[in-house]
This record gives sequence, C-alpha cells and structure tokens, in this order.
Amino acid sequence: MSSDLRQRVIDAAKESFSRFGYRATTMDLVARLAGVGKGTIYTFFESKELLLHHILNLLGIELRMSLENSVQRNDPLFVNLERGLTEILRFRQEQEIIVKLSQEVQINGTLEVKKGLQEIEDEMIGYLSKEIAKGVENGEVLPCNPELIAFLMYKTVTSLLVDWEQRHNRLEDSEIALVFRRLFVVGFEVNRNP
Repeated sequence: MSSDLRQRVIDAAKESFSRFGYRATTMDLVARLAGVGKGTIYTFFESKELLLHHILNLLGIELRMSLENSVQRNDPLFVNLERGLTEILRFRQEQEIIVKLSQEVQINGTLEVKKGLQEIEDEMIGYLSKEIAKGVENGEVLPCNPELIAFLMYKTVTSLLVDWEQRHNRLEDSEIALVFRRLFVVGFEVNRNP
C-alpha cells in the first residue's frame, strides 16, 4: 500500500513539474494531484528538492537503459550513436518534464533544477564518451578527445531540442538526425575521411 502511495506522489510531482515547473510546484499541489494529504508526501520525501532529485534520477536511469538497449555491439559505432540519438529524441517526446525544467533553468536559473539536470547531462556525456573511446580504440573514429566530442554531441542535440525551438519551429527528428550525421559522422568516422 505504501509503495502505491509513494508512486502516486512521484507521478503527481512529475505531472506538476512538467506542467508548471519546479518553482511553481508546491507540495500542496502535489498532494492535491496525488489525492493524498500533504503529510503523506513528507513520509516519503523530506523536501520538494529531494522529490525532484528522485524523479530526475529515475529519468536518468531510464534514459541510460534505453541508450544501452539501443546498442548492437556488432554494428558500427555511428550506427549505434544514431540509434542513441533516436532514443534521446523519443525520450524527449515522452518526457515533457525535461523540456519544461530546461526552460526554467534558462529563464530563472533555478539552482535545484540546474543541479538535477546537470547530473543527467553528466551521465549522458559519460556514456557517449565511453562509446566514442571504444570507437577510437577499434579504429572506427579518428583520434580525438572522446569527452570533448561527447560534450559537443550532447550539447548540439539538446540545443536543437530546446534553444532552436524558442526561436523557430520545432525540427523534425529526421532533420536533427541529418545535422548529427553531417557534423559528427562525416567529421569523425575513419572511412569517410581521405
């Protein structure tokens, strides 16, 4: 029973953060959405910040598992990285909370949100960096700084997902994939360079 209540609280908080952002979400609002008393929330999470951290941690784990499941070890690195990009794009469509919280950080600079999103970002960059390093070792990728290239890949994709959409129409997934291919595959894949 308590695990059901806890999950209702998590789901309600995720919905509230997705719709209203971190700053506008109150524990009263989460309690109302979850159909529980405010005190019930505090039996599971001592603060709104810990509740947010828990949700972002779960999202980071979910995204990493999706990325790892998209990798086929016998396929070339860049095929796997493009599959990973597709997973990130799918994840974005399913998880509006990430977009909403990213916008909140840009507009308000909310420290708690920034810290939580930074953890997800660090995990994704670390994952990409390891895959790129394997590609360098296997001779699929030109010698490079894997962490730097992973950082650039991640920032490029997230900029196209968040920053671009603030000024322009949303890009289709295929457009983002094409930009990714042109910037990274053509530039770093060994057999594509003279």
